[in-house]
Amino acid sequence: MGLFWIAEGDVYVGAKPSGLAPGVRLTPEGVVALGDGQSGLHLWEDVNVLTVTDVPVKSLMRQVGAVKNLALGTVKELALPMSHGLVDEAPAMMTVRVESSDGDHELATCVAAAVGYPQTEVDLSRALLARLTEGAATMATTLTAMSEWGRAWEGGSPRGAERERLLRGWVD
Repeated sequence: MGLFWIAEGDVYVGAKPSGLAPGVRLTPEGVVALGDGQSGLHLWEDVNVLTVTDVPVKSLMRQVGAVKNLALGTVKELALPMSHGLVDEAPAMMTVRVESSDGDHELATCVAAAVGYPQTEVDLSRALLARLTEGAATMATTLTAMSEWGRAWEGGSPRGAERERLLRGWVD
């Protein structure tokens, strides 16, 4: 859903982390840094600016690169059957920037979209992050709407037009 991973009522920026992977969760209390090497809670009342940088934008070249890497990995696996299987590359990372009364913080989170995010969804997601810093009532209403959608959704990812419609609704 844009730059967000929404599952079972939990809202993350980027992919939902597993194990020691870094991640960022948005809760009614604040922005939570997760994973190895980063931790902490930045309370909403202290957060002035919330944005994301290093976002990979979906492009034809990025899609071609992903297909090429998959094809090369498959050929390698077929040619060298005794190898240890496909080697997973580290996921691409984004930076969540939190400007708060106690300083500026850069939090790492994994990219959830293998071929990047559509530019419209990037723009809407950034507007939504800015909206979350407008005050307690706005943040609570917006996060509640996102969480309720996550609890009601049956799984999978909605199509592009539906993702845009939802993001626009949460921004407005």
